[in-house]
Amino acid sequence: MSGRGAERILDLVEWMAGQVAPFGLADAAQAMATPKSSMLLLLRTLVDRGYADRLPDGRYALARLPGEMGSTGRAWNTLLRVAEPALRAAVDAVRETGFVAVLDEGKVRYLNKLLPDREIRYDRDITAPRAPHQVASGIVLMAWMPADERAALVAALDTDHAALEADLTACRANGFFYNGKGVVEGAAGVAAPVFGADGRALAAINISGPRDRVAAQIDSLSQQTVQTAARVTEELQRRTHNKRIPGGN
Repeated sequence: MSGRGAERILDLVEWMAGQVAPFGLADAAQAMATPKSSMLLLLRTLVDRGYADRLPDGRYALARLPGEMGSTGRAWNTLLRVAEPALRAAVDAVRETGFVAVLDEGKVRYLNKLLPDREIRYDRDITAPRAPHQVASGIVLMAWMPADERAALVAALDTDHAALEADLTACRANGFFYNGKGVVEGAAGVAAPVFGADGRALAAINISGPRDRVAAQIDSLSQQTVQTAARVTEELQRRTHNKRIPGGN
C-alpha cells in the first residue's frame, strides 16, 4: 500500500471511530471527500481484516481499532468500549458500584470502575490485582476456563481446593457467583461472565457494594449482573471477525 493509501485508510478508521451509528457507503464517501468506488475498496479492506462489519442492510460499523482484540486477546480497549454503556445502565439501575474484570497472568485485574450516584457507596483502588479465588470475578473467570488450565491454576492457589471446586461448580450451574465476604472488609459482590467466541469467560461484570445492602437485594443484583454480562457478550459476539473472502463485500 502506498503512503497515501495508508493515510486514507487511517483517516477512514479515525472517522469511523467518531460515528455513533452505522453508516452507508455514500455517507463515508461524502465525509472523506472520496469517490464511492475508492471508498468501497477501503471499506472492503477493513471488513476483510476484521476492523469493520458490513451489516445486513448494507451499512458499515467499526468493529475494533488497530491493536485491539477481535474476539479474544489482551488489548482490552474494545471490551471496555463495548461494556461501559451496559455497565453504566446497570450501575444507575441498582445504585451500586460496577467493574469490568479480566484474568491476566493468573491474577484478577480490574479494568474500570463506575460509581453510583449516592452518598454512601463502595469505592476501592483497582490498580492492585487480586488472587482469583478471593473475589467473585475470579471465581467466574476460572469457572469457564478449559479444564486443564483451571486445574493448573487451582493447584497453584493457597486455598481450600475442595471448597474452591465447589464454588466453581456452583458458579457454572447458576451462571453467576455471589461473594458475601469480599477482600475489602464490609463489602460483597456478584459477578457474571462475558464470553468470548471460544466459549470461555473473557471477562467478568461485577457489581459490588456494602455487604448488608448487597445481601438485601441479592436476587435483583444477580439478575442485573447476568443480564448486563449477556448484553456485553452479545455485542462482542456481533463484532467477532468471521474470516471473509478477500475482496468480498
